[in-house]
Amino acid sequence: MARVRNWFNESKSAALIWFISLIIFLVIFRMASQHSNPSSSDVPDSNAERLRLYDKMSRDLDEHGPLFLKHGETSQSLLLSDLFDFKNGSVTPALKAANPPVRATVLHMTTEYSLPISKAVKDIFSPTLSEVIWFQNPEVYHFSMFHASHHIMPVPASQEEIETEVNAVETVTKKLCAMRIILDRVILTSTGVLLGCWQVISGTDPVTIRSRLRNALPHAPEKQLYAPAILHTSLARILGHPKNSSEEWDPASELKHFHELVARLNNRIRGTKATISELWYVEEYDVLALALDGKMKIRRFHMGC
Repeated sequence: MARVRNWFNESKSAALIWFISLIIFLVIFRMASQHSNPSSSDVPDSNAERLRLYDKMSRDLDEHGPLFLKHGETSQSLLLSDLFDFKNGSVTPALKAANPPVRATVLHMTTEYSLPISKAVKDIFSPTLSEVIWFQNPEVYHFSMFHASHHIMPVPASQEEIETEVNAVETVTKKLCAMRIILDRVILTSTGVLLGCWQVISGTDPVTIRSRLRNALPHAPEKQLYAPAILHTSLARILGHPKNSSEEWDPASELKHFHELVARLNNRIRGTKATISELWYVEEYDVLALALDGKMKIRRFHMGC
């Protein structure tokens, strides 16, 4: 009987030690997982905020109409007529020097993912809009994150101050985890911008990236150009009416045509997945140089997490 009692006590002690060891292992594993990808827990909340933003943006064209047909303002308070010229049946950018240069940080999408998207956009939109559309260069598909200086609130900087910003951005990037993303939808805004709107599957969330860049760039404009959670990239910009066909275009049929083109594009590329692992510090010497193939200087940093 004593042997049985001793065996039972020893078994209880062994079980208790095993249970405590398991708890310690799970705690350490969870801490390690959070350390290796510190922003994954932010993704669900941010995805919900992005969904709300995209739903609102999707209503913009119907609520405000195609303002781009009247050569109205862009999303950054610039006139379309100041940015583009129509020459020889095509759209060309009217590049203007940015003084001082805009200093932006953007996430870059490689051509592995951008080229198929660009091809789909051109296949669908070129037949009726080739003379009035500007297609984003797929080699510089990007997601704007944070501006150290922009055209609305310029922050001049010496070359030494710029190098300090570059070093700070590089330090931030080394601690970011590559993002796995999925295309939620494509929308056309009232200002004529065709946007790819994305959600995050894993990696460091844009809200966290912008927050860290804010801390790293204390002299940056307080007012930034985009909502903290947003993750979108410009695919093209429409500047005029579609070509006439056998039927005369009226405002209602034109709007219907634009919606049909966007729906066809969504059917083709919605759900596309991509991995984003590079952040750029860009000095744009021309206004909207990234969007218009202008003069710029790019520093590339790999997300190191």
